[in-house]
Amino acid sequence: MKYFLGIEVAHSSTGISLCQRKYCLDLISDVSLLNSKSSSTPMDPSLRLHHDFSASLEDPLPYRRLVGRLIYLTTTRPDIAFATQQLSQFMAAPTHSHFQATLRVVRYLKSCPGKGLFFSRSSSLHLLGFSDADWATCTDTHRSTTGYCFFLGSSLISWKTKKQSTVSRSSAEAEYKALTSATCELQWLIYLFRDLHISCGNCPVLYCDNQSALHITANPVFHERTKHLEIDCHIVRDKLTSGLMKLLPISSSHQLADMFTKPLPPKLFHSTLSKLELLDLFEPRACEGLKEIQNPN
Repeated sequence: MKYFLGIEVAHSSTGISLCQRKYCLDLISDVSLLNSKSSSTPMDPSLRLHHDFSASLEDPLPYRRLVGRLIYLTTTRPDIAFATQQLSQFMAAPTHSHFQATLRVVRYLKSCPGKGLFFSRSSSLHLLGFSDADWATCTDTHRSTTGYCFFLGSSLISWKTKKQSTVSRSSAEAEYKALTSATCELQWLIYLFRDLHISCGNCPVLYCDNQSALHITANPVFHERTKHLEIDCHIVRDKLTSGLMKLLPISSSHQLADMFTKPLPPKLFHSTLSKLELLDLFEPRACEGLKEIQNPN
């Protein structure tokens, strides 16, 4: 397979690359931004999108169509997942400020239209997950954002960014809700591997950078400040004690799920992005060491 539903597939002796370069370039061309200046990040880190009072778009259809195309692009572009999740919340009544934020995502894509997922053939069969949350960041509802990602060895295979369904009373509660979602995703991945007769030799590892959430997991005693987390806690502890996974701490500077919960400044964004093992086959430097690449076109 070389091309399927806008996804370009390139095979080599070192791995398989998936990208949507043609789809991305068509999107940029359709909004007339091929000659515009590119952006270094998909979102302004100082901007918090909300239902503002700026002028509404006379015709919201172009906004909805553009956001819908960006959602499909997240199939191979996890770097725009958070921005797209934020923009998709304003489909009903988008304003000009929302549309400008959408165009910034497109200008970011212009800087790297060929970037996509890379699955190394030498990658180990070891599941690694990262769970994170950003507490009460929604200006309209004060709900938190859940973010997680999972790697099979060095290859990114699953990621998610989503606004939590209820308001969290503390950052620990928000982190624990994210940890529960990540645990359920890990269980699903293990079921999937089992159906495919794939055996992961090492115990999966889930990293969390919130000490309070880790302490709640280690201490099964509930009190006034944590009793509302009891169900979530039992889910995580049950999987932990059954040997499904290991739960380990990680510093915030190495938390890869950070980019799925908030807009990051350029330096931190690109530092985190470099660890997601995305690859742009159309950059000469990216092809160093890759042999026998088949051109997807």
